[in-house]
Amino acid sequence: MAEKRILGVPSPRVEGEEKVGGKAVYAVDVVLPNMLWVKALRSPIAHGRIKRLDIYKALAAPGVAAVIAGAEFGGALIGKKIIDMPVLAEGVVRFIGEKVAAVAAETEDAAERAVDLIEVDYEELPVVADTAQALSPNAPFIHPNVARYKGLLHEIATPSNVFVSLNWKKGDVEAGFRQSDVVVENSFSVPAVHHAYIEPHSCVVQVKSDGSADVWASTKAPFAMRDQVGSVFQVSPASIVIHPCYVGGDFGGKGDSNEVALCYALSKKTGRPVKFLIDYTEELMAGNPRHGATIKIKTGVKKNGLIIAQQMEIIFDSGGYGAYRPQGYLVGAHESFGPYRIPNSLIEEKYVYTNRFPCGYMRAPGHPQGAFATESQVDLVAKTLGLDPAQYRRMNFMHDGDHFPVGESIAHVKVTEALEKALEVSGFRGAKGKNVGRGCAVGNWVSKGGESYAFVKIDEKGEVTLSTAVTDTGPGAYTVMRQIVSQELDVPLDSIRMEVVDTTRVLKDTGVRGSSSTRVHGGSAFEAGKKAREEILRVAGRAMGASPDELLLNNGGVTHGRAERRMSLGQIAAANGAPIVVEGHYANPKEGPETSTVAQVAEVEVDTETGEVTVTRLTTAHNTGTILNPLTHQGQIDGG
Repeated sequence: MAEKRILGVPSPRVEGEEKVGGKAVYAVDVVLPNMLWVKALRSPIAHGRIKRLDIYKALAAPGVAAVIAGAEFGGALIGKKIIDMPVLAEGVVRFIGEKVAAVAAETEDAAERAVDLIEVDYEELPVVADTAQALSPNAPFIHPNVARYKGLLHEIATPSNVFVSLNWKKGDVEAGFRQSDVVVENSFSVPAVHHAYIEPHSCVVQVKSDGSADVWASTKAPFAMRDQVGSVFQVSPASIVIHPCYVGGDFGGKGDSNEVALCYALSKKTGRPVKFLIDYTEELMAGNPRHGATIKIKTGVKKNGLIIAQQMEIIFDSGGYGAYRPQGYLVGAHESFGPYRIPNSLIEEKYVYTNRFPCGYMRAPGHPQGAFATESQVDLVAKTLGLDPAQYRRMNFMHDGDHFPVGESIAHVKVTEALEKALEVSGFRGAKGKNVGRGCAVGNWVSKGGESYAFVKIDEKGEVTLSTAVTDTGPGAYTVMRQIVSQELDVPLDSIRMEVVDTTRVLKDTGVRGSSSTRVHGGSAFEAGKKAREEILRVAGRAMGASPDELLLNNGGVTHGRAERRMSLGQIAAANGAPIVVEGHYANPKEGPETSTVAQVAEVEVDTETGEVTVTRLTTAHNTGTILNPLTHQGQIDGG
């Protein structure tokens, strides 16, 4: 890399001016000629059969162009991995808020009025309100035909409300418990949590006569979106073009395609573009929040505090469907034991249908639920043994090269350092006031893999353009990508123009996910920058009659020191006879191999009369490795 330091220096977001200046285009801002508005009728009951559905009054209402119901989809289902969800309910509703019918009308008001005219008679069915009820022997089956669904992770021999069951293990956990001096068991529960992104789901879809379509959507995963919609309508995913839009917050929740599929059907039916904007009541009623869960954990230790064995059972409430998980399960749940050395371990995951809203991905999918139980258990085990909770943690921490409890070896694990810093800065062992308590906890996350393409172009004017298909949902991917290319080419950061391209321009992009943006999309930008550097030196060397080793790329040009000659980037592109264009590609589906770590110390004060608990101070220490941009790094800590 060039010597000039661009990486590691605070850099404002490349898209910041557009966003604060009101120029950034979100899906809701897209307006097409002759566009219709879509509104949906949602189920008021949690479980029931649709006995009668009358759309004729709605169809006759002023301004209405089309009304659509589930029967028109012919039983087609949608899903990211497990394909079990109808675009509109067909015959049965499985949660309050499920879409039953939809209207396309000239105005949003006209669509809302027409929705109110749709008549539905339901036969209510027994409601499965939680996972405990769903697992009971006499519970009704929410999906009697679950074994027929595509995308299942394993065979389901007999009908059950449990449709995913996974085990992750190392060693012999039962033998470990027999070797332990003390065994502690506890149960925990966590509720579902909505992402609370500022921008609700929205999309605009225009279907052409040949079935191809243009889509503008609030999505983090455009390539997955076109695959899901294409599957529903049996059209080539490549014929569905997802155009780039800004996304007003994601946190894992902007990867589903159900609204786009609905709008595809209505646009095809009417021959006109349609827009669907979800309001926040609908978001909270029928979004795809973080899974609620019940967790049982059992820990075996020696009297000195050394962990010998640990077992966890996590029952995730999937809600009415399992369609919102890209891998069919939550990719962070099997890492719930955190950065501890546990020679014998077992994590059992079960995903259960209930008559609640379907759940999906939210930051570190499945990990916070299990990590909460693990860290709570750590405190309880330490208390049972009469040990200081920080001391108990330290003696069981992983170190560089250790294996995760049910995972692979991790080269660098700096959890000890993170906890020590948090304890030091917080004054954890210092004097406390009356009714004041302090507690500590740790956590970690291994970034996920993915695939990304980036392009760098240098034209005859010397302008550098960095192109990508990734949708930046807020973490600052464009900014870090631009910093990397700027460093490689030794050009000013603000001289690089960002271009976000649609899905026709690259083969694949897995999108922003699992805290992988810098690794995956930064990786493709690095490859593009490196290739551009090599090509610039090659072309300049040919023009100057020199080898690339004799040339220096700096300050927007190439210098041949011995010949005392210099060419600008524009002159080099002109000498090439065409703009210099290179492609960078990163593809690595594996996790890690590094882990980021965090340690926190909370100080609270309890009002003994009212029971009110006030957090008076929270100290956080992070270890994330080399920081490429301190501003975006801090933004992730503050807002992520």
